[in-house]
Amino acid sequence: MREWNSLQNADQQRFFSCELACKFETEPTTVTDMRKSITIPSLVCALLSTVSLPIASGTPEQEKAFTDKYKKAFEAKDTATLESFLYTQGADPAIVGFYKMMQSGEAGEKISNIELVALTPDDVKKANTPMDSPTGGKVCLTLKPTKKLIIKVEKKDANGSSTSSTENLIAEKDGKFVIPVPGPCK
Repeated sequence: MREWNSLQNADQQRFFSCELACKFETEPTTVTDMRKSITIPSLVCALLSTVSLPIASGTPEQEKAFTDKYKKAFEAKDTATLESFLYTQGADPAIVGFYKMMQSGEAGEKISNIELVALTPDDVKKANTPMDSPTGGKVCLTLKPTKKLIIKVEKKDANGSSTSSTENLIAEKDGKFVIPVPGPCK
């Protein structure tokens, strides 16, 4: 211990403390460094928010209201309400007729399960791929789908029972869920 406090080592002590002091004096925290440290996390948050906006479409309450309304109309065979779910702006008229027929095909039956689910990567790929039109040429969906409506219907009669399942791609337009009908590709 004495050796450290001796006059002989005093120069080393001064040199050591001077070195530490000089390092802190020559590299102060600057406003620019602080801005960078605040800006980068802010940009990351903004990017994540922007990317997740399309994913986070529709609230659980809106989804439940949509599926409840669809189920009620389907089981009541309310074709006018079922057709109101179709988004037909820019759609091929021949395909609109087909979609209307499909909407009312099993209407009146009891739905055993109805749900809105997230699109799988295969669903997204299929939705973005042009399809052959029954009238010739290629058609595409008129709105970008965000969900998929899955409906399961069970039928029971004297001959037995059967189960069928249908799927519709669902998009959002003006704050409500709709079934986009394909139209000419743009």
